[in-house]
Amino acid sequence: MLLDAQIENLELLARQVVEGFIIGLHKSPFHGFSVEFAEHRLYNPGDNLKHIDWKVFGRTDKLFIKKFEEETNLRCQILIDTSSSMLFPQDDKRPNKLRFSCLAAASLMTILKKQLDAVGLSLFDASVYLHTACKSNTVHQKMLMTELERLAHKDIQQKSTNAANVLHQIAENIHKRSLVVIFSDMLDRVSESDELFDALQHLKYNKHEVVLFHVQDKKYEVDFDFENRPYEFIDLESGDRIRMNSTQLKTTYVEKMQEYRASLALKCGQFGIDIVDADINEGFDKVLLSYLLKRQKML
Repeated sequence: MLLDAQIENLELLARQVVEGFIIGLHKSPFHGFSVEFAEHRLYNPGDNLKHIDWKVFGRTDKLFIKKFEEETNLRCQILIDTSSSMLFPQDDKRPNKLRFSCLAAASLMTILKKQLDAVGLSLFDASVYLHTACKSNTVHQKMLMTELERLAHKDIQQKSTNAANVLHQIAENIHKRSLVVIFSDMLDRVSESDELFDALQHLKYNKHEVVLFHVQDKKYEVDFDFENRPYEFIDLESGDRIRMNSTQLKTTYVEKMQEYRASLALKCGQFGIDIVDADINEGFDKVLLSYLLKRQKML
């Protein structure tokens, strides 16, 4: 995995992630499905033959139609939860959820740039504190990379999140149909999850397509795979602390987490929202492939 605990050059790392991902696609069942064909679609009987790309046919032995600019343009708004819970794990030797999200977002931006698509960035904790319009020019994308690199080095202490209010606000501020990509651990007052589901539905009501990357450290946050010994567990958003043996807490914690994740997946399915488990220990291929599959369906 390319992501070290510290990020030195986010743009370079993102290019390496994307290059490795594309090479992997050629060796996978998705052979031929890559960003190289972002401006083409398969030939359908009745299409005008003058739009066939014969160079692509020579390489692939498949008929592709060159797509016009209005067919290829996509607007993608990337949302990143920057609350303090995203700083887990607090370990200099391992990436945390926020740095994972920054590099995943930078990698998506690299693909969007290759496809001449427009991208915007929204950063939030208890409120939205950065929201840019979707643009495709190089200066804009450089600015977004700079914001992401700055964010990857932040150490945000006791910052809570209010994803429900944030998503309502963003739904009102995105005026054209877009693909909305969310990176969040979704640890926003689990007891008030109905408010969060209403906010997700608001995005869909405004005709946006939504992909939610549920960013977690699966080993510890889902499976609660701690050694059998006493720990001090700290709520990174409130600062509350509790000290107890991990086995005393595990059964209840795992049950509650599974219940919440199942409820979240069910609601997203009902609203037509793609939810993707993004384990920070598994790398970025799942994130990039999920995006490409969604983009292909939209165009």
